Amino acid sequence: MTDDAASDDPAERQMRFLFALRTRGVTDARVLTAMERVDRGAFVRGLFAERAYEDMPLPISCGQTISQPSVVGLMTQALNVQPRDTVLEIGTGSGYQAAILSQLARRVYTVDRHRRLVREAQDVFRDLGLVNITAFTADGSHGLPEQAPFDRIIVTAAAEDPPSPLLAQLKLGGIMVLPVGQSDTVQSLLKVTRLESGYDYEELRPVRFVPLVAGLATE
Repeated sequence: MTDDAASDDPAERQMRFLFALRTRGVTDARVLTAMERVDRGAFVRGLFAERAYEDMPLPISCGQTISQPSVVGLMTQALNVQPRDTVLEIGTGSGYQAAILSQLARRVYTVDRHRRLVREAQDVFRDLGLVNITAFTADGSHGLPEQAPFDRIIVTAAAEDPPSPLLAQLKLGGIMVLPVGQSDTVQSLLKVTRLESGYDYEELRPVRFVPLVAGLATE
């Protein structure tokens, strides 16, 4: 997308945005529709607001990032969310991923260790009328046991291995999508499906995410 995309006609900008998603492998019609409905610009503030419609990660508060749209789309596509599903997201961040999920699922629970990010995301959810998202400040490495089990779990920060509390909170037949890796330079997007006999693991693509950190942040 060009640097002057912010000045484009909104319809043309939307067309370019969706075209970029398709060329990078986001082909599921329901996911594309959800991403068309949710304005990424509502989740990007300050100096980077004019770049909200480019396929790139951008800085947000608390030293975190909003993921590039194509990665959001590919993770959502791999999650295969169904209309009656309850979804847990670990790592609220800007709230953009949860907003996309809210278009596909019955209920979305999202947690983040940064209180400020949760407050800011709640404000955007309220402004957009997204009433099926509940956001918490919590240690995401423990999941959300009081609301478990979940049909789908998505993690937007990288752990060395899929956290066992999250695996335990996944329903039989449920899917979890998360980045795994021992450094911030070598990570793989992993799809985990819970089966009667255990868990099936499928590597999807290389990615780069901030690390999954235990405990609550100071802000």
